Amino acid sequence: MKQKVSLFRVLSVLVLVVAGLSVGAGVASAAGALKIGHTVSLTGGASMWGQSEANALDMLVKKINAEGGILGRPVEIVRYDNRADAIESVNVARRLASDGVIAVIGPAQSGNSIATAPVLERAEIPMIVTTATNPYVTVDQRTNAVRPYAFRPCFIDPFQGTVAARFAVDRLSAKKAAILYDVGSDYGQWLSKYFEDAFVARGGAVVAKEAFRSEELDYRAQLGKIKELAPDVLFIPTPQKEAAMAARQARDLGIGAILLGTDNWGSPDLIDLGGEAVDGAYFVNLADLDDPDIRDFVAEYRQTFGVDPVLPNPIMAQDALIMIAEAAKAAGAVEGPKLAAALANLKDIKVTSGALTVDPANHNPLNKPAVIQKVDVAKKTFAFVEKYQGD
Repeated sequence: MKQKVSLFRVLSVLVLVVAGLSVGAGVASAAGALKIGHTVSLTGGASMWGQSEANALDMLVKKINAEGGILGRPVEIVRYDNRADAIESVNVARRLASDGVIAVIGPAQSGNSIATAPVLERAEIPMIVTTATNPYVTVDQRTNAVRPYAFRPCFIDPFQGTVAARFAVDRLSAKKAAILYDVGSDYGQWLSKYFEDAFVARGGAVVAKEAFRSEELDYRAQLGKIKELAPDVLFIPTPQKEAAMAARQARDLGIGAILLGTDNWGSPDLIDLGGEAVDGAYFVNLADLDDPDIRDFVAEYRQTFGVDPVLPNPIMAQDALIMIAEAAKAAGAVEGPKLAAALANLKDIKVTSGALTVDPANHNPLNKPAVIQKVDVAKKTFAFVEKYQGD
């Protein structure tokens, strides 16, 4: 997602919002508790995912503590609001390091995670991001070396872009595609490239690739050019707000292409803002409420909080916590270097989303699946279409 920072904010005194400290039932914050950091967006445009992520972690911590904790010690979540902002995320990472956490869960956004990684690496604290899909979260782009303290439970963007292209060609019979993306977003730029490469490799043609700048919400000029080329699909790798506005404007201009998006479309805001314009659109996601692998989690979340989890963040947050717990058990210790080494060698562990094995070469999960969801405006839901297994 996009990271916009003003000079005023850089120079201003940071006020960190402590959003909550979660411990298991009957477990007090005390010496001997294992502190695990949680850097998450609890305010701002990404807050619905962040709040659901926090709920899911709290729910799992209670279960872990009821079963004896990790290495016989209770787990304590230390949580700060990073506001989905890069500067805030860096400051939260520094705060968590000073708080003595053994590991950090989050951030969710790729740009924030890339900014955070060097801070936690210097402190020798493992970072397990939740939904940050850019390859350079766990691999240093300058050296192409794996970041020793950065890990993730989610798929990465080359796979996501390939899944979108594969679905467009194989299931939608698309021959021509157009792309509308945010030139100021690493997420949008890279996913545009990955989709284009995969679509062309499967015999399709990308007839238009139009860019806009972050925070712009009027895309009529770009969409006018796209309309003239009559694409079969319009790929929009943006957050839900921009996707909804683009969909409305595309339909107003008479563009009939099938709309295709990415994992940050999966918000009720997409339907609320896009209305009928997004009905029937498809997007790639990490998880689906009807996926049998997470059926028990969804039922437990609904019973506990009275609402559906806002996927995929809560699933990935629980996966991250389980990764930490399993690594600690394997290492028999929670010191940063030992915990990181164990994380890099996790094999076939059971996490909330299914089975997980970490590739030690890049700290990404092996064979992580993706799902395709279809927007159903009348039912205000995202319907499961199919599941693609990772490579």
